[in-house]
Amino acid sequence: MRLVFLGAPGVGKGTQADKVASLNGLLKISTGDLLREAVRSQTPLGLEAKSFMDQGKLVPDSVVIGLVRDKLSDPSCGKGFVLDGFPRTVPQAEELAKVLVDRKISLDRVINFQVSREDVVKRLTGRRSCQKCPATFHLDFAPSKVSGICDRCGGPLIQRSDDQREAIETRLRVYDEQTAPLISFYEKQGLLSNLDGSGSVETVSQNLTKVLATRKTA
Repeated sequence: MRLVFLGAPGVGKGTQADKVASLNGLLKISTGDLLREAVRSQTPLGLEAKSFMDQGKLVPDSVVIGLVRDKLSDPSCGKGFVLDGFPRTVPQAEELAKVLVDRKISLDRVINFQVSREDVVKRLTGRRSCQKCPATFHLDFAPSKVSGICDRCGGPLIQRSDDQREAIETRLRVYDEQTAPLISFYEKQGLLSNLDGSGSVETVSQNLTKVLATRKTA
């Protein structure tokens, strides 16, 4: 399967991408993870991206597309992939299409996760991220065993600057203006399926499995 997961920040698409990738032997490609690793490594692209990420703004296409193109060349993509957080704009989607054509492959499905704005804000403001590894937790829904400490590696948990309320509002405005048009873009191609992401992780996962079991061929 070759999938794209769409949805506003905080709808849970990353969690579901992890589950789908693990169950089906797919490579999860998260531009957020790629960018944060670049920031931690202080690469030139990482330093450039940091100023945008700290403000909750979209990272320039030139940075993101390069990272994704390299990742799609990875042999671990052989069984398929789940793109989480990319594309974020129609121009990025058009660039992705070119990359896929070059590799003589195509997308199987685009899943659009739908969650109310109020729930999104609650999810994001309570999220805590590990400074040492990609693990994330939530103060209410998925707390760590020891407050402020990552269960996976023992690293400190922090609230990312882009998970603070002011940055969240900016991210949601940016999503409405630049990312939401992707819904009609993929709908016109017959690839889009809407999915209610407001239930529990397991409920959403079960509904997602049912959707993917009836793959579209457009």
